[in-house]
Amino acid sequence: MSEQVPANAAPVALKEWAAVIDALLQGRQIMLLRKGGIIEETREFQLVSPSFYLLPGYEHQREELLKEEARGLVAQTLKTWQPGQTYVTLRAYGRVTDDIEIRDQETLDLLRDQHVWTDRFAEERLRWKKRNPLHLLLVRVYRLADEAKVPLLPAYTGCKSWVRLASNPGLDGATPVLGDDAYEAAVGDVKRRLGLLH
Repeated sequence: MSEQVPANAAPVALKEWAAVIDALLQGRQIMLLRKGGIIEETREFQLVSPSFYLLPGYEHQREELLKEEARGLVAQTLKTWQPGQTYVTLRAYGRVTDDIEIRDQETLDLLRDQHVWTDRFAEERLRWKKRNPLHLLLVRVYRLADEAKVPLLPAYTGCKSWVRLASNPGLDGATPVLGDDAYEAAVGDVKRRLGLLH
């Protein structure tokens, strides 16, 4: 894997539901839908870094906001998580290849079978802070060769999208979830649905 985190820079992590990270690691989807956290400094989502570790969140996961066939992902993630746990396990690294703005329900509906969220939840994300676009991030995901347990510091908690990790887990041996051809095909499918490819 050619992607490397500079040794002199604090690694960046994007917070996401643990169940969604599992869906990415299983190749069930290549996208994230982001509007920003409640306490985002800029009050809107910004792609702070195109490459990042995926930091799993557990407290706000809700099975009913996932499609029926994906709801088991929540229970699966909770097998390795206990309330009050003092560390979190990193298993994935992502690189955004496309950041596409979505501003209307019709466009969002074109992607309904491309992700694990319910139509209701996707619509709520679009409608929240209605003046701001919903960011459709197409993410090439890599599985870390060695899972990294990092201390769950107070700075990592709260409703925000980005955190800077206190340590660098490293990317040696990380492997892409989807091969080059499979990822490009998935990206092409999304873009064709949105009318971005002809």
